[in-house]
Amino acid sequence: MANQIAVIGAGTASGETRRLAEDLGREIAAKGAILICGGLGGVMEAAARGAKEGGGTTVGILPGNDKSGANDYIDIKIVTAMSHARNAIIAHTADALIAVGGQYGTLCEIALGLKLKKRVIVLVGAKNPFTDVKGIKLAKTPKEAVEMALGA
Repeated sequence: MANQIAVIGAGTASGETRRLAEDLGREIAAKGAILICGGLGGVMEAAARGAKEGGGTTVGILPGNDKSGANDYIDIKIVTAMSHARNAIIAHTADALIAVGGQYGTLCEIALGLKLKKRVIVLVGAKNPFTDVKGIKLAKTPKEAVEMALGA
């Protein structure tokens, strides 16, 4: 069974953060893992794009009540109609979570992941405000983040 790695981060992203998220998605696909995300834009879209470019499978846990809100790189669209409460589904579904930047929604997913005793990795260099959260692991590169997520 393939590992499921969640990529979490802000719904808007540009520049370095977007590039890191795309590289992260490609690394996840290269390792044969499934990318889980919130299915929308920003970090989620960039990571899903990278995973698709790498031949991987993507799953979007959507906040709304229809599939049309998903970004173009999502293979499996899970409609929740739960808004931010979908963060709990993402945290429970993932074997590990990797944060690329983010805001309060990302912090919520980090906290849920830690509470569930999942591996939670923060990719530094992505304007990430969460590097001081107790219990997380820090990764300097997308490759290192995926290796940590897989327990290597």
